[in-house]
Amino acid sequence: MNDADDLHACIAAAKAVYEKQSVLRCPYFNEMVTLNADGFNHLLYKPNRQPRNVKEQQLKLRLLKKGLRILQRAGTVQEERLCFEKVGKQRSDGLSATKEVRYWAFHDIVGETKRFKMRVIVRKVGDGKIAFWSVMPHGKINRQRLYDEGIGDE
Repeated sequence: MNDADDLHACIAAAKAVYEKQSVLRCPYFNEMVTLNADGFNHLLYKPNRQPRNVKEQQLKLRLLKKGLRILQRAGTVQEERLCFEKVGKQRSDGLSATKEVRYWAFHDIVGETKRFKMRVIVRKVGDGKIAFWSVMPHGKINRQRLYDEGIGDE
């Protein structure tokens, strides 16, 4: 199987996991976290809408199931960030609206034989809902070539 076929298989499997539920309960917030298209899209594309490289996409997609499980039992936040970001399309005057965006990261150690630390990011834009945003190994992605199990693997 070539990289493109493997990527398409990863996307299909991850999408099935992601679309199985539209929300999940996070104990830290004591409320539901939304699983929307923005979060899934962020696994495949950078914030500037450029596609992530194939290996990075595969890594994020393979970590998704474990990441959602971390979120369902997260009781302590390890990172929090508040910033202002552009939202929506640029207006005719060349300016863009901005909103307050809050990010939270939850860390956990996962894996049976290859144990490593990973983090799950959720975010809230303005007064909106808390939504899943991303999943990644904790640390630089190029140095973490250790997760190659399939999405369905436990």
